[in-house]
Amino acid sequence: MTTVTAPGHADLPRLISLMTGDEKHSAAAESTLDVLWVLYDRVLDVTPENFRDPGRDRFLLSKGHGPMAYYAVLTAKGFIDEAELATWSDAVSRLGYHPDRRRIPGVEISSGSLGHGLPIAFGTALGLRARGLTAKVVTLVGDAELDEGSNHEAIVVAAREGLENLTTVVIDNQSSTRGWPGGIARRFAVEGWETRTVSGRDHAALYDAFTAAHPGRPLAVVAVVEPKG
Repeated sequence: MTTVTAPGHADLPRLISLMTGDEKHSAAAESTLDVLWVLYDRVLDVTPENFRDPGRDRFLLSKGHGPMAYYAVLTAKGFIDEAELATWSDAVSRLGYHPDRRRIPGVEISSGSLGHGLPIAFGTALGLRARGLTAKVVTLVGDAELDEGSNHEAIVVAAREGLENLTTVVIDNQSSTRGWPGGIARRFAVEGWETRTVSGRDHAALYDAFTAAHPGRPLAVVAVVEPKG
């Protein structure tokens, strides 16, 4: 009997290479790859078997343009069949250039219009708390996305509510046109969030940042990603 080994982190570049037609967003996808892998491989309790369970952890990709890395990780974890990746530039493919929550198992929000992931994650975390559920809610945003005012409203209120089950990951690849005085982490810290800044390619550091306790406060992890090469 032949044993089929599930794809791992080392196989993700090959899975991404199966998707062509949106190369302009390849850098945006590549910058999220390690963060996504650590979350799905070691942090989040969400699988193809439990993704409809009310008690599952939630991951919300706010940085939804160019989701090749996201699809690759979902494929490695069994949500998407590998053969489907090559269809993603087809008009009839369910793997759109922006992820569609109605069509792809495990996708929590349809994203791509920036600035929505964190506010939705805030509402999701608040709703779970009201239902007595302790599931984690993690959203991934880009640094330039913080120019959207809806994010700042969510940053302020989430800290006031003490939403310990909410984590925001900011991919800092220096794409913001304005930047933040004192750095991105300070924007969250001044409102009462627990903040951690780590390399966005260091799996051990990412795991520690995601899992160390932060009682009574939401968590912001700034994942600094330098371009490869």
